[in-house]
Formats: sequence, C-alpha cells, structure tokens
Amino acid sequence: MKRPAVSFILALGVAAAAVASPAVAGDSLYNKEEFRNAAEAYEQSISEEGPDADTYYNLGNAYYRTGRTGKAVVAYERALRLQPTHEDARTNLGFVNSRIEDRPEDDSAFLSNLQKTIRNSMSANAWAWTAMVLFAVLLGAIALYIFAQSVGLRKCGFFGGIALCVLFVYSLVTALSSAGHAQSHEEAVVIVPTTYLSSTPRPGNTASDRLVAIHEGTKVEIIDSLSTPDDPTSPKWYNVKINNSTKAWLKAVDVERI
Repeated sequence: MKRPAVSFILALGVAAAAVASPAVAGDSLYNKEEFRNAAEAYEQSISEEGPDADTYYNLGNAYYRTGRTGKAVVAYERALRLQPTHEDARTNLGFVNSRIEDRPEDDSAFLSNLQKTIRNSMSANAWAWTAMVLFAVLLGAIALYIFAQSVGLRKCGFFGGIALCVLFVYSLVTALSSAGHAQSHEEAVVIVPTTYLSSTPRPGNTASDRLVAIHEGTKVEIIDSLSTPDDPTSPKWYNVKINNSTKAWLKAVDVERI
C-alpha cells in the first residue's frame, strides 16, 4: 500500500520540477504556437539558469515566429558563440540571413574567412584539448629523436616534431581566438525595422547627414561608442563598420550587441 503512495509523490515532484523549469515551459508554449510567451519563458530560463546554446536556439525560433528577425539573429549568433558546432542554429541563421533586406557581400580576405571557418569547426575547449594531445605527441616525437637508435626513426622524430610543433602552436592560437570570439561583444545586430547610418553622431541629424538606411537583421561591427553624460536626453551612438569597409554612426538603441 505504501509503494503507490511513494510513486505518486515522486511523480508529483517530477511534474512540479518540469513546471518550474522556464525552458520546459517555453517548449510547451512553443508547441502551442504561443510564440511570444515562449520567447519570454526562454529569456527567463537564460536569466535564471544561465546561457545555453539550445535555449538560445529555441529563443531564436520563437523570435522569428513573432516577426522579430533581428532578435532571432542575435539569439542564433549567441547559440553559435556557445556551441560553434550547433548545426541547427547555423542552418536557421543562414535561412534568416537569406531573407533579410540587407545582405552586404563579405569582402574579407580568403585566408581570413578560411581561418574563421576552421575556428568555428570546434569549440574553444575542443581546440584546447587538441592542443594538449598534439603537445603530448610532440613530446613523444622529441623522445624518439633523442633515444632512437635507428637513423630513420630519428629523422621521423625530428621532422614529425617540427610538424607537430606547428600544429600545436596553431591549435593553441585558435583555441585562444575561439575563446576570445565567444566572449567578444564587438558585433551587433539591427533590431528595429529601419535605422540610418549617419556621418555624424548627433540627434536630429539632417537628411544630408544620413548616408544610407539599413534594416532589421543586419550585422555590424562596433568600432567605437560616444555618449554625452551631461545630456541624458541625448542618445548613445556607435561608430560601426559593415562589410569591413563602410564606416558610419548609428543610434545604440537601434542595435543589440551579440
């Protein structure tokens, strides 16, 4: 007679834990197509339980379903910062980017793009472990060169050690680069339907100051910021770069840092 009671209490405990989890609540709301409430639940989960790649991915889906393209791009980008191998987030980010109004061509150098692709193929921790493994093998190659009796084996140890040393240094540098990229906040995304790049960082700028309009979902790189503490009504401005070439100013409230 006691076992059913205990099982019932445990079931209630599991159910209560599920209800208490904002992420689980968000999944339930998303399945009910209550996308705005689902987004709020995922935001609560990130605030209370900490950043998580899957939660950011789900948040991006909920944002996109409510028409908040810019916020969706931010969420997918954050998911990939935490987990560069998250293929679902990468796929959905590519889909959303293909549908935004502004799609500037990337004029970065080929080697720079190749390095970014290699860096994003694994997380910073994975690159660090790779560097450690290569270092261990490098020590083995050094030992082979020092202690081997055969000239052929010593040559293998010597030239193999050189190659391993290069790979070790490259993996270590890439691990540091990946960790720095994950913690960087120099990129931002436009989260309003339309904003204007301006030649000067001042409120009420004239039409001649406005260089071009950019639209929701466009990603920019923040170079500098400017604010006027003495005038609380004056907005903060970012000096941004698009596509490694176009530099201008825009209102900070119109973008969200990744």
